[in-house]
This record gives sequence, C-alpha cells and structure tokens, in this order.
Amino acid sequence: MKKKITILGGAGFIGHNMSLFFQQKGYKIQIIDSLGVNNIKSKSYMVKSSKKIYNRILKNRLSLFKKNKLNLIEQDLKNFIKLKNNINKFNPNFIIHLAAVSHANISNKDPQYTFENSMITLMNTLNVCRQLKNCHLIYFSSSMVYGEFKGRKVNENTVCNPIGIYGNLKLSGEMMVKSFSKIFNFPFTIVRPSALYGERCVSRRVGQIFIENALQNKDIIINGDGKDKLDFTYIKDLINGVYKIVLNKNSKNQIFNLTYGKGRSIQDLIKILKKNFPEINVKFSPREKFMPKRGGLSVSKARRLIGYKPKYTIEKGYQIYINWYKKFFNDGIF
Repeated sequence: MKKKITILGGAGFIGHNMSLFFQQKGYKIQIIDSLGVNNIKSKSYMVKSSKKIYNRILKNRLSLFKKNKLNLIEQDLKNFIKLKNNINKFNPNFIIHLAAVSHANISNKDPQYTFENSMITLMNTLNVCRQLKNCHLIYFSSSMVYGEFKGRKVNENTVCNPIGIYGNLKLSGEMMVKSFSKIFNFPFTIVRPSALYGERCVSRRVGQIFIENALQNKDIIINGDGKDKLDFTYIKDLINGVYKIVLNKNSKNQIFNLTYGKGRSIQDLIKILKKNFPEINVKFSPREKFMPKRGGLSVSKARRLIGYKPKYTIEKGYQIYINWYKKFFNDGIF
C-alpha cells in the first residue's frame, strides 16, 4: 500500500517542491494551504518592481500541481475543525508541518500575524496528531534557533539562544512538538534548515534578491561587510534529507540539521553572481540589528542516523538557480 503524506503549507516554496518530489516517488499526497501566507493571496510582502514575476512564479507552482494532478485543499489552517476533518479523511502516515511565516524580518515587524500563522497553526496540527494512530509528524524549525554561532559550526546539541521573534517562535514550536509527543505518544522529527535557495522561491531570501536585482540592473545591497557566513542549502538537498527521514525509522524523535554542512560567505555568493552578471554594482549597508552571526551547521548526525548526503555546493546549486531564474525572467514580459 502506498504511504500517505499530508503537507501543511504545501503550496509554499519548500512545500510545492516537496509535494512534487514525493508524488514522483509514488506517495499519495494531500496538500493543505490557505494560499494567504507568502503566496498568491498575500500581496503585501511583494516588492512592486517584482510583483509581475512573483505572480508568475506563484501561478507556475499551481500549474505544476494541476499538471501533475496534485490535489490542493485551500483552507485556513487556523480553522481546527476543518483541518481535523480533512486530515482524518486522508489518514496520513506522515504530516509535514511547513505552515508558518517564513521570514525573520516579517516576524519582527508583525509579531501578531506571525504568531497566528505559525503557533496557532502548529497547535492545531498537534491536536490532530494526538488523535491519529501511527502518524509521524515532521516539524520544520530553523537554524535561527541557535542565535549567534559561538564557533565555526553548531550541532543539534548546541544550546539554543535565539535572537528576535522568528527564532524564538521556532524554538517554542520545537518544545511544543516534543511535549505533545511525550504526552500523547506519537513520533516526531524536527528539521533545522538554513539559508535555502532554489526554483520558484518568493520569500525574499538573500540569494533570490541578488539574482532578481542583477536581472533588473539594480544595485546589489549587502547588509554588513559581506564576510558573514551562512550554510547555503539548495532545495533538492533539503528535500532528499526529508525523504531519508520518511524512509528511516532512526529518524523518530530526533532533531536534524538538514543543510549543506558548510558556512560560506556572502562574498562567495557574489563571486558566482559576478560570473553571470559581470556589470553588477555592489553596495554595502549597515548590518541588520536582530540578525545573528551564523556559519555552518554540522550534518554528521543526519549522515550517521539516516544516511543524509548533501551534494550541492553553492558553485553547483546557485548556478542551477541562476540559470533557472534567467530563463524564467526572460520568458516573461515585464
């Protein structure tokens, strides 16, 4: 019998890529998304100059669902009764919880909106999980829970000390997942990704903004001196990591860093960008106050327990992303 996966927030950047991947692997997929957070029905976060291309990207996600006959249930996850009824009918083996505000800056600017669309949706998911039998919850946290990195790398045992609202809410979510799992006896896995990039993202992550500005002949703005390091992770590495979680019983009741596993500087990203856009103009601005200094995340635990093998360096993955964005941008009329 085919295993069934419910993906909450499944029309987002991570979610739609993951839905397509698991369907191709033969899983039955249920996608539930309001389309109101970082999506087609939420226009407030869009930059005016990029509104047309963002709309095209978001519509492209939905067209991929239609083309691949993936069923999207458009529903507000804050409505517990409807959420419970839809999930109970499907009776999944796994629930992947992605439904949340996905940007630290938005979280700091609008804490109430972030709480409602991150913590209330998670609480509803947990209350569904406690009633299901043999359902494994995969909760997406963030590398932001670590706060300021004290050394070259952090691992899953590093003490978390998040800065700002986004990181604290993610850590609170982790604690709720572990508490519910212990009390109501269902398995969980917590995933901590970092600096994601890849096709059809509109979340205004740094790698996306750089390409977007380069395509429109705009200045590339770096917050700080460009020496800050992030563990840039291509979307396909992350999704392959989640696939390993689904396949492997060793993933139960564990926390995993699912990243490339090496810190790279913003300047390294700019070097790749300059090979594709030699004329770009780079400017520097003050570093954001509530952005912690980070670096690489150890993926040794994921390698050991579930056989995780990331393979996309930024030289490989970011180039794939640039090539895709160039084609997508140039195929449209803006």
